Amino acid sequence: VQLQASGGGLVQAGGSLKLSCAASGGTFSMYGMGWFRQAPGKEREFVATIGWGTYYADSVKGRFTISRDNAKNTVYLQMNSLKPEDTAVYYCAADHSPTYSGSVYPDYWGQGTLVTVSS
Repeated sequence: VQLQASGGGLVQAGGSLKLSCAASGGTFSMYGMGWFRQAPGKEREFVATIGWGTYYADSVKGRFTISRDNAKNTVYLQMNSLKPEDTAVYYCAADHSPTYSGSVYPDYWGQGTLVTVSS
């Protein structure tokens, strides 16, 4: 499975961004899909996943929304009310389990896309 993320950029605090991740090489509708992020000097952390259900990190609940379009083999992350602490490289993820919750690292990673939130 190949994953291509896009949509990162620079935004002011309180603003919004929408990330996209296009997948190829597998049966997209059968995969659990998700997003992780890694801030400078920190470990990569779970953000959100979508499969048979959706799961969110507490830090983004109510602000971020994960969705997917199986016809386009694409997963999205709508990020609203962004905060400087959301600044990180965001990574798209795919897992063979459709019930993937993000509690462990996935089977596949995409390249990252940088999100910078200025105060």
